Amino acid sequence: MIAYLVRRLLWLPVLLIAISLITYALGLYGPGDPVQVMLGRRTNPEVVARLRHELGLDRPFLVQYADYLWKALHGDLGESFKYRGQPVARLIASRLWVSVQLNALVLVLGALVGVPLGVIAALKRNSWLDYVVVSGTVAGISLPTFVIAPMVMWLFAYRLRLLPTGGWEGLFSRRIIMPAIVLSTGYIAVFVRQTRAQMLEVIGQDYVRTARAKGLTEQMVIIGHALRNALIPLFTLFGLMVGGLVEGTFITETVFGIPGIGRLGFESFFARDYPVIMALTLLVALSFTLANLFVDIGYRFLDPRIRYQ
Repeated sequence: MIAYLVRRLLWLPVLLIAISLITYALGLYGPGDPVQVMLGRRTNPEVVARLRHELGLDRPFLVQYADYLWKALHGDLGESFKYRGQPVARLIASRLWVSVQLNALVLVLGALVGVPLGVIAALKRNSWLDYVVVSGTVAGISLPTFVIAPMVMWLFAYRLRLLPTGGWEGLFSRRIIMPAIVLSTGYIAVFVRQTRAQMLEVIGQDYVRTARAKGLTEQMVIIGHALRNALIPLFTLFGLMVGGLVEGTFITETVFGIPGIGRLGFESFFARDYPVIMALTLLVALSFTLANLFVDIGYRFLDPRIRYQ
């Protein structure tokens, strides 16, 4: 286990460097010019050339990348093109906690709502309740965030006038309800589907029948034996959900005006703000890698049969 953990940690810097190199190349040679976005298309070419020189964009690719990598290793992620004079690290730090709170709430909601619904659907298999839950699961997985967000806003903010349209006032304000609904819909559906599938597999096992034969109550059999073992494979979902959450926050935070890193990334993409895009890409890659490493380690303790070589 220790050797496996050391190998994973040693591969982490290599992975981040590879991702940063690809992202930097796509940003430099991809469509769009950050200088033209900042100054406008009718700007004097001399002014454009001067600004490109000030930003260091007229240097060879490898020189630019090596300079960026060296500074990044020392904690300097550069300055934003869009927010001139603002360090990228400070921009991200000021918005990161907002996104962390929102994403944590979404994961908790997904588990608290999705797991019980999955258990109920499995126990009521082929009933009308099972069909309703499964149909809702298919809809929740199929509908993308950019479709759900306008629908939720139209219903609760404009049609029913129950909730404010957007903004951020903290985790326990009314403004968090609609973004939480939008982001958690897909994850509730995933938890329902996986929990139902695992429960249907587990409740037919010999140890569940043995527990019933011993005279245990149905509640003890389901919660203490079936659900306990059915939840172990669900633990692996958390690592996969990190990437999906980041994708969802880009749309949701922009639609609802939430000042998180998702909205920052959305704005930076259209402004061709490469330093911010680079930093956010590395942050997402690091989060995804560490989340999956945590899942691998946790799965080993949850299921002692697993052995990592």
